[in-house]
Order: sequence, then C-alpha cells, then structure tokens
Amino acid sequence: MHVRDQTIYALSSGRPPGAIAIVRVSGPQVPAALVALAGKLPAPRMATRALLRDADGQPIDDAMVLYFPKPASATGEDVAEFHVHGGRAVLASLLDSLSAMENVRAAEPGEFTRRAFEHGKLDLTEAEGLDDLIHADTDRQRRQALRQLKGLLGEKARDWRARIIEAQALIEAGIDFSDESDVPSEVTTPALQKVETLLGEIQAVLAARGRSERLREGLIVAIAGPPNVGKSTLMNHLARREVAIVSPHAGTTRDIIEVQLDLDGFPVTVIDTAGIRETDDPVEQEGVRRARARAAEADLVLWLTEGDGVEAPQEGSAPLWLIRNKIDLEGPHEQTLGGAKTFAISARRGDGLGELMSALVEFAEAYFGVAEGALIARVRQRELLEQAAASLEQSIFAVNQGEELAAEELRSAAFALGRLLGQVDVEDILDVIFREFCIGK
Repeated sequence: MHVRDQTIYALSSGRPPGAIAIVRVSGPQVPAALVALAGKLPAPRMATRALLRDADGQPIDDAMVLYFPKPASATGEDVAEFHVHGGRAVLASLLDSLSAMENVRAAEPGEFTRRAFEHGKLDLTEAEGLDDLIHADTDRQRRQALRQLKGLLGEKARDWRARIIEAQALIEAGIDFSDESDVPSEVTTPALQKVETLLGEIQAVLAARGRSERLREGLIVAIAGPPNVGKSTLMNHLARREVAIVSPHAGTTRDIIEVQLDLDGFPVTVIDTAGIRETDDPVEQEGVRRARARAAEADLVLWLTEGDGVEAPQEGSAPLWLIRNKIDLEGPHEQTLGGAKTFAISARRGDGLGELMSALVEFAEAYFGVAEGALIARVRQRELLEQAAASLEQSIFAVNQGEELAAEELRSAAFALGRLLGQVDVEDILDVIFREFCIGK
C-alpha cells in the first residue's frame, strides 16, 4: 500500500502529562479504528463519550471521540479525534493500540497539513500561513500568519493566474485557430490590456513598503563596541533578566549571547558580542572575530562607547546608532559619529533607556512596514511573484517579435503563480479555449 493510502495518527496537543490530550487519526482505516477502540462508529461531527479498549478488551480510558467523514474534514479524508486524559500511560496505551492496526502508522512531520493540501482543503500559501501561525511568537507575527491562513494572497494569486490564462488563451487562439469563424480576428490588443493591468497589480504588491516576509525571522540587533562599556548590562536590561555576565574586567564576554524579545509585537533578536579590541588572548581573538562577523550581518548595530572617545565601528551595511553609556558617571556630553543617530544612557541606572526602546520600536515599524494589508509573508512568495511580474513584462515586449514568444512568457507567469499556490495544471489553457471559443464543436 502506498504511504499516502495509509492511515496516520499523531498526538496533536501538548506534551504529556496534561489534563487532556488529543490524538488525531486520518485515513481510510478511521472507521475501523473507531469501532475497534470505541465499540461503535459515533455520529458524524458529534462529541461522543466512549470507553476505549485495546485489542485484548482491556480499558484504556473513558474518553470523548469525534468522527469527521470525508470529504468534510480537515484533511479531506476520514478523520477521528480521541480526547483522552493526558497521562503518559494513557497515551502510550492508545498509541500502541493504533500502531498495532494494519496499515495504520505514526504521522510524519506536517503530514496532516500535506494531506489537506493534496485534497484541496488549502493552497500552499494557506499551508505556509498555518505553519507560521503555529510558530508565531508575537502578536504581529500572529496577525500576519492569520492573513495568510485566510488565503488573502492565494485568493489574489488564483485570480491573477486565471486572468493570465485568459490572456494566453486569446493569443494562442489567434495563432492556432485564426481560420475559425467564431474566433475573434483581433485578440492581441485585449490580451495585452489584460496583461498590463495584471502587471500593475502584482507590482503594487511587490512594491509595498517594508519587508513583511522578514517578520517570520525577526529583526537582528547587535550590541557592539569596545570592552567594558556596558554591553552586557544593556543586554540584561533589554531582556529584563540576567542573560549575560556583568563584570568590571575587560573581555568578560568571549562568545556571542543572543536573546529573543517581543518589542511591541515585533520579534527582535538582540546579540551581545565580545568587546572589540586588539588582544593577544587567542580565545578573546576568536570572540572578537565572531563579534565583527555577527554585527556585520545584523539589521541594526548599537555601538556603545563611554566618555568622549569614539572608536571606529566595524564594517557593514547595517544602520549604526551611537550609544554613549554611563552618563550617570560621566555627565552630559555632546557626541556625533558621521550623522549617526545618537543616544545617551545609563545601562546601570536606566537613564535614557525609554527613549532608546521607543526608537527601536519605530525602527522596527519602518523596517518591516507591516500594515494590515501586507500579503507577502515568505521569501519564496516574493521570488515567485517577481518571476511572474518579469514574465508578464517580457510578454508585452515579446508581442512585436511574435505571438508565440508572448504566449510562452505568459505560460511562464502562470507557472510561477501555480508554484506559489502549489497547483500547476497544463490543461487549464485548453479548458479556457474550448469554453470560450467553442473550438471543439
């Protein structure tokens, strides 16, 4: 039996022990599994209390069971849910009983969602949104993932693809069926009008301000600077807990320390790096090398100094903010660094940290540019939309060189959107031709 025809099961709730655990089962053996375990097939979509028993007739648990017959289920297959008490022994007995059944096996990672996709319950963008929603750590990540799960991008992509196929059908009808009396003699002009409108819509989505797809990974902020200027103290304050060792001795931080923050709904990874200086200590040298490399990859660098001295910062294209620390000891100073944004703080006492945090939130808002209408959530989605837009643009220029070239570019655009949705069907074009031009009569 093919793996896709086998019945799968998995624990769909949190790790035991817990008050309640949910085990999901999907596949053709679901009715038989329900009868074997619960003694009968419950009414569809109704929670039913049942005493579950193993193959030897021994009780497993007093549970609630639900049955969702295909195709009206989450995966498009027969689905069952067993709501049992969340003890390890209960779960072990239930899972052992399921695994002992013929053609029933443990699910692979993501297999329930994959089966839902294969049965047309959701497209690829919605599947990605579901994964993002499960892994969302902040409120803004949750809201973006929910937009994806609602299918907003997929809805637009399906509409764009259908209109591309209509334009392609017009051009190909003009090429292949120009002698048919019911095929319009002039089809290129309306086809190009469709393509130009489509191109404008896709380009508008691509040109939307911000990097909404980066919201999944988060913003990377590196705290860098010379040794013993308070980088670890600032790190601990931002994290609101002791994550880095604070010491008056230079070179305490030898490696990179990272902490994930929820900054007004934006996911931010803050990095505390080793103090950058010349040293003969091979361990500290490696820490300095890693600090320079990690800061160069950051989206924003907070360069800490104290007093009036400003050391040359590391190389990198990320914006750099100058943070002068220990103002409680030094007193106020004016300081600039090539027009860089500057702050004066006391990481120990907390002076100026409110202004720094507010500026970080503003930076994140400007960086991500996440509005309620943001559609692109992954780099894959942006790249495929860029491919589709490029092919549409090429199709407009290719018309003068021949309708065949324009049709090929439109095929490429439709294919890119098909990949975006996970649905690529080469028969779509013929369907449109036959339906609209009655060629098969």
